[in-house]
Amino acid sequence: MGVQGKKIGVLMESDYYEKEIFYYQLRFPEEGIDLHFLTRLWGQPSLTFTGHEYRVPFECHESFENMDDATLRSYAAIVVPAGMVSDRLRYTEDVNKIPPATEFLARAFAEPSIVKGIICHGMWLVAPKAELVRGRPVTVHNNLIGDAKNYGALYTDQDVVVDGDLVTAR
Repeated sequence: MGVQGKKIGVLMESDYYEKEIFYYQLRFPEEGIDLHFLTRLWGQPSLTFTGHEYRVPFECHESFENMDDATLRSYAAIVVPAGMVSDRLRYTEDVNKIPPATEFLARAFAEPSIVKGIICHGMWLVAPKAELVRGRPVTVHNNLIGDAKNYGALYTDQDVVVDGDLVTAR
């Protein structure tokens, strides 16, 4: 299956891992991928995030909030990157509600045609809805093995694990 012309969304927030995001920015378009960085814009037209290691600024203009089902289905993949992106995206004003980013990810999980990529610490975004990975083989950063097991996921000691529409990587 070719990737030319496919649309991929990468979730973004501050403390992103610069090398990973730079790789997506460079390599995905080289392969003809229509790349979109998505975040929670908090009612703003754009937000600027800073990288974790080099503090590189990254401006994001697209929101996953209020994305309709047809637009969501236009994505071939949604990627939750490494770094602290997922931790920051878990913030919600009302602690009794599931964070909007987790709700968005759950909507993507409900669409088998969308590949879900969860990299390294990205698995934290699943925590409020552990049923998304319960019973599924995954891999995570060594610091998150206990988390993955507590979610009911089947931790697999491999660098990359592909389980149908779910791809996880350390």
